[in-house]
Amino acid sequence: MTTLPVTEGTGSLLPALLRRPGAFASLSLQQWDLVIRQALRAGILARLCFQLDEMGLLDAVPDRPRHHLEAARTVAQKHMRDVRWEIACVRRVLEKHDISVTLLKGAAYAMADLPPARGRLFSDIDFMVPRHRIEEVERILIEADWGSAALDEYDQQYYRRWTHQIPPLQHYKRNTVLDVHHTIVQITARDAVEADLLAAASQPLGDDARLRILAPADMVLHSAVHLFSEGEFDRGLRDLLDLSDLLRHFGNQPGFWEALPARAEELGLTGPLHLTLRYVERVLGQPIPEAMREARRRWRPSPGKRVLHDALFLRALQPDHHSCHTPLTGFARWLLYVRAHYRRMPLGLLVPHLLRKSFHRPPEEEEPPRVLPLRR
Repeated sequence: MTTLPVTEGTGSLLPALLRRPGAFASLSLQQWDLVIRQALRAGILARLCFQLDEMGLLDAVPDRPRHHLEAARTVAQKHMRDVRWEIACVRRVLEKHDISVTLLKGAAYAMADLPPARGRLFSDIDFMVPRHRIEEVERILIEADWGSAALDEYDQQYYRRWTHQIPPLQHYKRNTVLDVHHTIVQITARDAVEADLLAAASQPLGDDARLRILAPADMVLHSAVHLFSEGEFDRGLRDLLDLSDLLRHFGNQPGFWEALPARAEELGLTGPLHLTLRYVERVLGQPIPEAMREARRRWRPSPGKRVLHDALFLRALQPDHHSCHTPLTGFARWLLYVRAHYRRMPLGLLVPHLLRKSFHRPPEEEEPPRVLPLRR
């Protein structure tokens, strides 16, 4: 049997198992304890349950860790039902005004029944509407009992003037949160994306042309830019697994691998895609088709930058659990946070913004991350 070491500070156990899932069958109870804790922190515990069940390995898991896995799966299934119901509520409100909605990230995965939807927990529901109608959408949703989340005046103006969305909207009764976008990247970002190109290539979801999802290549690129340009890595491993799932799923479609690099160049997102291909290969062991090799060579950064990227991302993409931390993990995550802000905002905006957020942080921002409440 294959055995895997339990080591503190290396972060090797869970990523190693994801590369060789057959090794789950040989884990000791001590190793399962660490796997459960790492997977919970990474946000992939329910996903792991689905994966083991699909492989026929779930029944072989010892009782105590299997109960954790199955409980996480039950919660994720409830989240999935609630998200689909909430999207139907939003759709009913907006269809009266002939407004098209393009679902993004987890909402799109859930409604299109894509592989990354397995075991997903939701903190909010993301979708995109035309920019010239976003204020109208906000007004309509507010009239339908969604209200602007508690933000001070500075944050309200920051969202509306510089970002790619309005401030989050929270339902008064259900506490569900909507993030309403007009494009997929902050408008001040170096990787700014023309929303019209995304809308033109988007695809209807079922028979209703007003409920849409991004085209396959665009969905991958959005997930890539979200992971590598947002600077938040508490769920970085989950997001990398999402990208791996999308690449495997869409990679079976004829022409996808030829279309993906061309679309990345058209949208100006070759950097995030290059990082995606590098780390699904290095962290998850996923092979990259030969069709992508030439594009990767064109986009490859300098040797020094590749070394720096590896030093930062290989640490940040581990589960955010103390067993995966090295002495430099916190510093790496902080540098990536600063890098993300630098890529999103010119220095004239960035420095005052970071100074203000450092010295004027309201108490409510210290609360744990939002989790979509279960509908009663």
